[in-house]
Amino acid sequence: MTENTTPTIANHTGDINQELAVNKQVSVKEVLRLIDENSVKYIRLWFTDILGRLKGMTITKSEIAQVLEEGQGFDGSSIEGFVRIEESDLMAIPDLTTFRIFPWAVGGEKVALFFCDIQTPDGRPYEGDPRFVLRRLSDKLAEKGLICNVGPELEYFYFENSKSPQIIDQGGYFDYATVDKATQLRKKTANALEALGIPVECSHHEVAQSQQEIDLKYQPALNMADYAMIYRLVVKELAQKAGIYATFMPKPIFGQNGSGMHVHQSLFKGNSNVFFSGKENHHLSDIAKSYIAGILKYVPEFLLVTNQWVNSYKRLIDGFEAPVYISWGRRNRSSLVRVPMYRVGKEKATRIELRCPDPSCNPYLAFAAMISAGLAGVDENLELPPPVEDNIFEMSQQTRLERGIRTLPRSLDKAIKEFQNSELMRDCLGDHIFNTLIANKWVEWDQYRTQVTNYEIETYLPWL
Repeated sequence: MTENTTPTIANHTGDINQELAVNKQVSVKEVLRLIDENSVKYIRLWFTDILGRLKGMTITKSEIAQVLEEGQGFDGSSIEGFVRIEESDLMAIPDLTTFRIFPWAVGGEKVALFFCDIQTPDGRPYEGDPRFVLRRLSDKLAEKGLICNVGPELEYFYFENSKSPQIIDQGGYFDYATVDKATQLRKKTANALEALGIPVECSHHEVAQSQQEIDLKYQPALNMADYAMIYRLVVKELAQKAGIYATFMPKPIFGQNGSGMHVHQSLFKGNSNVFFSGKENHHLSDIAKSYIAGILKYVPEFLLVTNQWVNSYKRLIDGFEAPVYISWGRRNRSSLVRVPMYRVGKEKATRIELRCPDPSCNPYLAFAAMISAGLAGVDENLELPPPVEDNIFEMSQQTRLERGIRTLPRSLDKAIKEFQNSELMRDCLGDHIFNTLIANKWVEWDQYRTQVTNYEIETYLPWL
């Protein structure tokens, strides 16, 4: 979208997108027909760099038939985590299942989009493509007849501008005001997502002032990663159109709750939820228990992927609902993993909720990392420790030690050190992304640790 975007939902286009979301067998012929019948002039080809930033290019209607047949070449040398200059040629191959038409005019014209898989010129999947990492894992699951469904709860803030975190509302958790600007904008955003064929479960105000949440209905992991990318774009661009700024920064305001991305997860085989058991108090199968145990074991190793910024660790502190300690429970929202209460007749809803990720991560890599950790627990037949239902924030350090409750890495450098020694993460992400991410994050940490902050100036300069 641009300055002269018209975010007026077109019901007809919204119906087409919702049908496309259900029909995963769309053909090239069908895509070309829809482009022609809906007078689409431009088509966006999207992918992400390793940090989860949306990248892409726009082609005209006249070029789309050839691109769908051959792909679109581009220079990958300037994309973070992609190829070196001497190996820069790459191909963006549109994934037909991701085709959508924007239900509003963009710059006065109809625009469509595809997410793309990145290939080398000889047709091999490019190992630096984050989407390929999650596709590869999804394909391995499919070989076993399994699908991992995920449902993220992405939180974000509305501010007056991008220069400082000036709130635009005084609301709190679940506050509802139809005349409130933020509430109205959140509704428009949910409607826009639905019109793009992205099912929304609910939306509400979060705990902090100006903080919002829109929850997406669970989907297979690869689909959901695409949806998360669209979600972040739509939130930001509709906010911009309204003259305000939306941010997924994990901790923009000192002393207030940060923004998380709690991720609900479950394994399905056909229509059967592999995580459900009717024979156990928690209604968790042995596979589900080992999956949770895998996440608890490996979370220090994958935290760099789900919480990748210096600012991410300003959120993971005691007292603000974000998890700090490695444990699981049911009603305990201070735990890292929560198992929502079972409701009779809702076996398919049996799931686990990982509470540490934040919404500024790369969703392709984040979903792949957490699923790989859970599956490692299943492969290793790990035993799940007892749940912790007490408020861990109120426990003494000695009590936590006695109960074997470990702590998450408390800063980016500690997370990098855990990650770089992880064979699981190297295997999950592949050598290229694994090594590039480490190099990128050490640069970020060095830049951060050498800064002289306002805190230091205000605290030390007056008297040292």
